[in-house]
Amino acid sequence: MHFTEYHVRLAAYAVIGDGEHILLTWYNGEQGKAEPGWSLPGGGIEFDESVSAGLVREVLEETGYEVELGPMLAEDHVVVPATVDRAAIRAQRFYFAARITGGTLGTLEEDGTTDFARWVPLGALLEEPVNDVVKLGVQLLRG
Repeated sequence: MHFTEYHVRLAAYAVIGDGEHILLTWYNGEQGKAEPGWSLPGGGIEFDESVSAGLVREVLEETGYEVELGPMLAEDHVVVPATVDRAAIRAQRFYFAARITGGTLGTLEEDGTTDFARWVPLGALLEEPVNDVVKLGVQLLRG
């Protein structure tokens, strides 16, 4: 498929852990558009911002924490098929190590897709609904 035939969505996610826990956000499913579950802090990058600036903004909105980004750990993409109303979407995703430098845990986002953020024990994730970005984030934390 030629690049003029699909849309691109850039997204970035922060991988933040303390050895026993991972910082996650609760994705609310956008009123039935998807299944609710845990996600990594991060999300869509705005048209006029860099990937790193967008990720720092997203982490603050979703968790209340200010962060300093480390190296990019991974990248991947998913494809959302076309519908009768829109072209196919390639969601290009970037994963960065991050370190908390300030702030207080608490979601600042209002009427968004994140309801709250929590430090979740790594061992508890088998029993929790998680999306694919969390699975990769845990792999990246464990090295």
